[in-house]
Formats: sequence, C-alpha cells, structure tokens
Amino acid sequence: MVSRVRVWLNRTYAENVFFMDQLRRNPSDRAVEIHATHGDPDSPVLAAADTAELEPEGLSPAAYVEYALTQCERRGIDVFVPRLHQSAIVAHRAEFEAAGTALLAPPPEAVAVFEDKVVAYQAVESIGVPVPPWWRVRGADELLIAVEELERMGHRACFKPASGAGGVGFRMITREPFGLSQLRGFPGPQVPLDLVLESLRRAEEPVDWLVMPRLEQPEVSVDCLTGPDNRVRLAIGRTKHGRRRGFTLHEQWLEPARRIAEGFGLHHLSNIQFRMLGDRPVLMDVNTRPAGGLHQLAQCGVNVPWAAVRLALGDDPGRIEPPFLGQDYTVVSGPRPLLPVTVPRRRTESPAVTGTLDALPAQATPVEPRAASGALQ
Repeated sequence: MVSRVRVWLNRTYAENVFFMDQLRRNPSDRAVEIHATHGDPDSPVLAAADTAELEPEGLSPAAYVEYALTQCERRGIDVFVPRLHQSAIVAHRAEFEAAGTALLAPPPEAVAVFEDKVVAYQAVESIGVPVPPWWRVRGADELLIAVEELERMGHRACFKPASGAGGVGFRMITREPFGLSQLRGFPGPQVPLDLVLESLRRAEEPVDWLVMPRLEQPEVSVDCLTGPDNRVRLAIGRTKHGRRRGFTLHEQWLEPARRIAEGFGLHHLSNIQFRMLGDRPVLMDVNTRPAGGLHQLAQCGVNVPWAAVRLALGDDPGRIEPPFLGQDYTVVSGPRPLLPVTVPRRRTESPAVTGTLDALPAQATPVEPRAASGALQ
C-alpha cells in the first residue's frame, strides 16, 4: 500500500486553493492530505484543507521557525511549502529534514538574493539578463532626481518597495495636480509627484523604494520547476495583456528565466516575471515561491504542484514538456464556502486538531474536513 503524502501550506494566498485541488487530483495512486495555517479565520485555504489552524500573531522569524518545526513534528508533515518567513525557515532546512519534512523552497542563498529587488536587479544583470533602469530612493531629493532622469529618457516613473510582494505599494507618478480627476471612478495607482515629495519631506524616517520606468504589456510570468542539481525541469510562460491571458514557450521569455533559475539555484518552484521596455523584454520581478496563478498551467496538461511535491520527496519527475498549450482565456472569480460563524465562546486552552478545524478561534465552529475542496478550474 502506497503511503499518503502530508503537505503543509502556511499563510498563503487564497488562490492556492487551486494548488491544493491539483495535489489531490494527482495522477498517481498516492493520497494527499493538506494542512493549512493562516492568520485570517476566513481564508479559503483553511476551509479547503483537511486540517487547519489559526496561526499565532506577533511571532518573530526565529519564534516562527520553532512554531513551524512543532507543526511539522506534530502533524507528520512530509512536504512544507513556506510563504510567510520563508527566508528564516529555509535557513533551518537541516532541522526540518531531521523532523522528516522536506522544504519545497530554494536554499537560503537564493532566497536572500531576491528578497531585495535592488540586489536582485544587480545580480541578474551580472549574468546578462536585461533589467530596466532603476534608482534606489530613500528621500524626496533622490526621488525627484530619479523621476526627472526617467522623464528625460522618455519614460513614466513609478515606484514600489525594494522589498515586497504582490504589487503592494506600487504607484505611478503623475505631474497632474491632485483634483477631481483623481476622485472620479475607482481609486487608481496614480499619485501626484508634489504630494509624494511633500509626504517624504514630512516623514520621520526614510523609505526604501525602487524607482523605475512604467513597463508595458505584455506581462509574462514564467513558472519554473528546478531540481537541486540547478537544472530546470519545467518552464512555461503565462502571458497577460489586459484581461486576455495565454501561454507561451517562446525563448525570448524562457531563456532568461532558465538562466536566472539555474544560475541562482532557485530550487523547486519559482516565478520569474518580465515586461516590455520599448521593444525588448526586461526583468520585472522574481518570486522564490509558487505563483498564485500556477494552477492555470493545468490548461496545458501539466500538474505542476504534484511534480514539485514529487521532486521535494526525491522522486525526480524528469524534464516536463507540456503536451499542448491551452487557448487564450480570461479569469473570473467564483464562490468558495467558508467556515460557519457562531456566537463567540471563551476557550481556556488550545485544543488539538484531529482532522477538523476546531483549533480556529472561538467564532469558528468545526466543519467536516475538505468541505470546500471542490475544483474550480
């Protein structure tokens, strides 16, 4: 009898319910059980998991590593897919391996390169991958210099945190004064330069921003699966142009992505994003984790989450070529059941979790495991 595989996803994106679905629909005869933890009791990943817990708040990275090791030992986790505190966790890979848990994440050296976008741009440029012009900015005077230089080059300036993910903090600079045009319709990412400069001059501490040109579409996210030998097993590009999505195997996107994944040892799953600067692709960002849209590669006939779990367990899937490329598509949202909410009740101690969600906070009542694990493709 083939043993089950126990996989843990910590504080991950809601869209990774699809990652979980694909693990359960793997083509082998191995059962997969999924443990999930999150800081939000209404996260869909908690409801979609076989077992789940609400994560403690306020833990330092070191304390979170201890929490994670305890989870792995108590839950019998075979494969841990860390998102929160990834860099601290991978630094303790040997301790997780001693507990019987494989980390589906790159080594600490690779994670460190791509935590800081400035360091990342310098590193990839050194191996010949094109990057946009950029400035690291910590105050008003530096910002003004960067914006004026970009405008002199014919670009529109934008900025984002030097360390961050998911587009948080991204803004586009405009010279248009603040007025009714910014108050019509939905809020947008545009901010007047004079207001940004004024805010920086009033700030009590410096910012840490990356200032660069506004890059053009198409945006191409290359999902890579890389082995511990630094060789890419799979690379497929997902294209985005407005609401239209598609797939590509064109080497202008895949070749620089493979160069980055192999050159920096981005073992297991990574996501490398490009956009256009004029008529050439340039690097936009590198994520050392599975992308939220990874499940969309199912439209190309591949189950990448399962291939990644196999690789983490030492069962090398070999080179994976998609049997076909899916047609262009668009993304629409769909409902996912959540845990029922009841009248809050006091807890005097932390209960053990045995296949249900009874370790969530007092307002959440237990539900049957996998109550929300239906596929939504």
